[in-house]
Amino acid sequence: QVQLVESGGGLVQAGGSLRLSCAASARTFRGNAMGWFRQAPGKEREFVAAISWSGGSTFHTDSVKGRFTICRDNAKNTLYLQMNSLQPEDTTVYYCAGKDGSSWRGLYDVWGQGTQVPVSS
Repeated sequence: QVQLVESGGGLVQAGGSLRLSCAASARTFRGNAMGWFRQAPGKEREFVAAISWSGGSTFHTDSVKGRFTICRDNAKNTLYLQMNSLQPEDTTVYYCAGKDGSSWRGLYDVWGQGTQVPVSS
């Protein structure tokens, strides 16, 4: 049973923008915080952004603050990551993730298949 499906990745030039989407099952999405992670080959997974169930509390890692924005549409069970001013160092695979509980803090244990975001210089 597929619970999280990412879309919106693709090749973009440096300075450009992309919006990633994550369609979630109601069971995974409703009442729970959600997050975005990224992982490049040979590197550790990086916690990029997260949002509480209500949307009132968010987290963005320092390297993306001011450029990326996480948001959610609870009526559509969909999570988004708006990425602006993309740089080559943002090139990697982005994963949508879910967890139990409304706070974005804690362990994420439901994962999407990932979407590639190559940024050309």
